[in-house]
Amino acid sequence: MTPDRLRLAVPNKGRLLEPTLRLLRDAGLEFEDQSRALVSHAENVPLDILHVRTEDIVELVGDGVADLGITGTNLLAEADVQLPVRLELGYGRCRLEAAVPVDDEAVSFEQLAGRRLATSHPATTRRFFGERGIDVAIVPLSGSVEVAPRLGLAEGIVDLVSTGSTLIMNGLRSVGCLLESQAVLVGRPSAVARRDATVDEVVTVLGAVVAGRRRKYLMMNAPRRALSAIEAILPGLASPSVIPLAHDDMVAVHAVVEDADVWRMLPPLRAAGASGILVVPIEKLVP
Repeated sequence: MTPDRLRLAVPNKGRLLEPTLRLLRDAGLEFEDQSRALVSHAENVPLDILHVRTEDIVELVGDGVADLGITGTNLLAEADVQLPVRLELGYGRCRLEAAVPVDDEAVSFEQLAGRRLATSHPATTRRFFGERGIDVAIVPLSGSVEVAPRLGLAEGIVDLVSTGSTLIMNGLRSVGCLLESQAVLVGRPSAVARRDATVDEVVTVLGAVVAGRRRKYLMMNAPRRALSAIEAILPGLASPSVIPLAHDDMVAVHAVVEDADVWRMLPPLRAAGASGILVVPIEKLVP
């Protein structure tokens, strides 16, 4: 590694590894897949990719060893380090939830007062309940948190939940969510001046990929008389593009829309007179 090259810390294992490498490649970064090594060197950008434990990324960025890092919101909260979040990346979504055995009477956080709660996120849990004046005893565990009630180690747990199936399998149910988490790109509190431009370039390109994944490009033909009805259905980045076709009474309409809204829009667009509707993925989008 050289002083003039940007350093980006990424997970070397776990659920964030594959989607992170996919994001970097979709952004156009060219590098060998050396996730088992400490460093990969990007060939087309002055960038070194540091493959490290996800749990260490917050500290590495905070200490200035890395300029940028990709980690989870939950780990940033647990470290209680104030790092600028440059981008929310939209993958690795999960929730930090409090849970109790299914036959327990507790249905609110307040009813957990006086309980022992096992968790691998002790700082976040302690801060959450402390801010609400709820007195709980924290039992720190590094793994297998969900079995703590059965072993008599605790009366409840605070653990990461994606689908909730692990809770069900262990005879637990959620009491409530402490924190929503996803993968984020964090940066150093104070960047090195000579690398500022490269930092901005990386953030812009990664952000373009993330923005593109959240949207779709719609193309359709429609009678000119249907334009008002179609425009009312299409909330997008801006007014849709309207392109005249060979027949005077027909136009092509192009628009960028939120991915989550696409399937809701298709029936009313068709009913308004649109035809030949194409839904196209967007590789990159700079708003």
